[in-house]
This record gives sequence, C-alpha cells and structure tokens, in this order.
Amino acid sequence: MLVSFTLCKQTMSLPHKPPGELKSNFFRPRLEKEKVVIIMGATGTGKSRLSIDLATRFPAEIINSDGTRHNDQEDPEEERCGVPHHLLGEISPYTDFTATDFVDMASHAMDSVLSGGRVPIIAGGWNSYIEALVDDEDFQFRSRYKCCFLCVHVAMPVLHQCVSERVDKMVEMGMVDEVRTFFDANANYAVGIRKAIGVPELDRYFRAEPYLDKQQRGKLLQEAIQEIKRNTCKLACRQLEKIHRLRNKKNWKIHMVDATEVFGRRGKDADEAWEKLVAGHSTEIVAEFLYNFSSQKSDPGH
Repeated sequence: MLVSFTLCKQTMSLPHKPPGELKSNFFRPRLEKEKVVIIMGATGTGKSRLSIDLATRFPAEIINSDGTRHNDQEDPEEERCGVPHHLLGEISPYTDFTATDFVDMASHAMDSVLSGGRVPIIAGGWNSYIEALVDDEDFQFRSRYKCCFLCVHVAMPVLHQCVSERVDKMVEMGMVDEVRTFFDANANYAVGIRKAIGVPELDRYFRAEPYLDKQQRGKLLQEAIQEIKRNTCKLACRQLEKIHRLRNKKNWKIHMVDATEVFGRRGKDADEAWEKLVAGHSTEIVAEFLYNFSSQKSDPGH
C-alpha cells in the first residue's frame, strides 16, 4: 500500500508553435531514435506523482519499474487520472520478478506505447532494473532509444522525516491488515512481494500475535513499525547512491529536480511548490527533449 498525493492536472500549454508543428515534430522519421522518459529517485520522493503529471501534459503512457508494486491498489484507478499504466497488476505477487523479466516485459510495453504514437514514461525505484534495460550487453537499447532521465531529489534529513510520517499514515490506512494477507509461516521471504519492505518486518508480530495480550501486541507492533521506518530510510540511501553512481561513474545525463522545499510545506502551499519546482520544471525539460523547444533556463542535468 502506498500513500499517493497525486493531483490530476489539466494539460499544460506548451510554447506557441504553428498548428500542426507539434504533431509533425513528434512523428519523426523512423531513422531517428525513439524517445523515452525515465523517472528515478529515492522511495517516497514523488516519482509516481510526477509520472502522472507528465503523462497528462504529453501524449504518454507509464511503465512501472518497481518489482514489488504488484497490485492495482498501490496506484488506485482514481489516482491515475486516466493515464494507461503497464506492468502494474500484471505480475503475480508470489513470483520472483527479476531484472531479466522486467527488461523483456518493459521492452514489449515500450513497443506497444510507441506503436500508438505515444511516449513511454518509465517510473519506479528499482534502479537496477532500469540500468539493466538501458545498459544492456548488446547496446540495443541505446542504439534504438534516446532517453531523458529525471531524478526527483529530496534532501535526506527531510526525506527521512517524511518517510516516518508516511509509514504512520500507511498504518492508519490499514497496512498491517493488508500485509497480514501475505503472511505464511512457511513462506520464502526472498521471493515476490514478501521481500518488500513492510512484509518481513511484521513477520515476528504475526507469529507472536495469538499468544500475547493487548499491551504486548502493541509493543511488538510498534517495534515492527520502527523497523519498517529504518529499513525504508536505508533503502532511500541505497537508491540515491545508485543514482549518483549512474550519473558520476557511468555518465548518465540525469536531470536532478529538487523537491526538498515541497516536503517542508503543507496543503495548498505544497501543491504550489510542487507545480513550480518539480512538475513545471520537469515539463520544460521534457518539452525540450521531445520537441526541441529551447529552454530559457540553464539546467544542471545537461
């Protein structure tokens, strides 16, 4: 279960061009590389929200790149703003979904999206899957596709606090009962959704629950929740380290979009900051990438 703050946006007006020019620019000769947008970032930074924002402003569909997001409830239909999603709700939560599986399924999904004259937006936190797709051994991906990499960045101290609040919110919304449906005393926690953060941490609680009184259960549950928070923060650090390696060691041209200020605000102020600093800025980057519109601002990702 994930807490979503997605707000459906109306299609944003792009810089003025004569009628028909956007369409003619978009449907380029097939001799040119197809274009793909890839959204990265640590857990909880708003990758899903940004992918939907962009997919409502450009002719695009979203391809999920998170191997533990197996069910549609994690991105409810009403929060997708009518944007088609691929690799979400298509994978059994009890199977081991490998990077090889992702590359195969994502490749087919990209072909399907592109054949409809739309842009694939790949979004998710499993950077190893994205690396396997982009830097394949035969360089087939790079020879066929041109990528625009976006990374939603939030300063770690701020993100860690938000992770804590987010886990508390998930618990309020029924995370424990949802995870309970996956509990099996003989299960393999290295396969499928059972290896996702939030499932193994609650295992000890579920095993002991029938034998404890109310106070003991509450104490053990709080210990499990704190472990979920710690492991989520550790995951965020690993994800950011991986992105830095791709950018600094492998020279991926990743546009870093700073959302730190957004997470320090609440309500309408947060939405306005998101639009200005994240969605709006990313829209400019993607418009320049897709349609060769000249940006008025310099971008550190270039």
